[in-house]
Amino acid sequence: MAALQAFLTADFLGTATWLWLVFLGIVLALLVFDLGVLHRDQHEIEVRESLLLYSGYFSVGMLFGIWVWFQLGAQSALEFYTGFLVEQSLSMDNVFVMAMIFGFFAVPRRYQHRVLFWGIIGVIVLRAIMIGVGSALVKEFDWILYVFGAFLLFTGVKMLVTREDAHPDLANNPVLKFVRRHMRVTDDLHGAHFFVRLKQAGQSKGLLYATPLFLALVLIELADLVFAVDSVPAIFAITQDPFVVYTSNIFAILGLRSLYFALAALMHRFVYLKYALALVLIFIGGKIFLHGFIGKIPALVSLGVTFGLLAGGVILSLFKTRNTPARSTGDLEKHG
Repeated sequence: MAALQAFLTADFLGTATWLWLVFLGIVLALLVFDLGVLHRDQHEIEVRESLLLYSGYFSVGMLFGIWVWFQLGAQSALEFYTGFLVEQSLSMDNVFVMAMIFGFFAVPRRYQHRVLFWGIIGVIVLRAIMIGVGSALVKEFDWILYVFGAFLLFTGVKMLVTREDAHPDLANNPVLKFVRRHMRVTDDLHGAHFFVRLKQAGQSKGLLYATPLFLALVLIELADLVFAVDSVPAIFAITQDPFVVYTSNIFAILGLRSLYFALAALMHRFVYLKYALALVLIFIGGKIFLHGFIGKIPALVSLGVTFGLLAGGVILSLFKTRNTPARSTGDLEKHG
């Protein structure tokens, strides 16, 4: 019993082990409930179900922030909420890319949730690696935060002056070409399977083939890795606590993936969101350089400014596009 207590209270990346285990237990329970209960059968997720899923994930994230408040204090909780909000906002552009990927491989809507769900497993692992490396760098080299800050300022200014983002050329994606060269890949989908065994004439045992569903999963994981290049430095500019950084990232991604089916049909209306995100990145990056002159900006102020900029961008966008007809996710995929 003493050994178990010592293990649970032991420090892991600046936080007691039992806090990490509680977080992982919550995430595991959510994933099991999602796939094993809510989506045990393959079906198309409509906007209403997508919004209900998101409200559930969002509520769990908000409640987790309250728990962080009681366990680690108000400062950590406010930093969690700021990171939670920033990560969800920065990842919204990923919705366009995911829709284009599904359209490129002609993945039916009833199978898209399966790809997004298993993509989350990869995100949990990849973000842990990236945040672990980032945390080690920040701990070892204080000046790395200024590099993050400069990168965020550059990215924010670039977003402000760039009128339209270039659509990725999926057909010539080097990762996709690498997979096709080194794996057998079917041209057609085989239900919800990522891999299938197919027999050729004269063969006694079928050979293992990857399906287009697996290729879609690979590209979605790659897209998340690319978008993490912006979001991970942004959260480290808010807090250097690995527990707060990682938990806010994962809860935000869980919510956003569940919101995909509703958001993909509405993203064309958020015409000013990109500029709001750019201002958020400039604000977060600028905080690092202002720290030496005015001291650390309070977490409540950071949360308020971030929320205000994003809310302003969303409200202005919805007002300006109030007469724009809604589009289905299928339309968006074809457009991409």
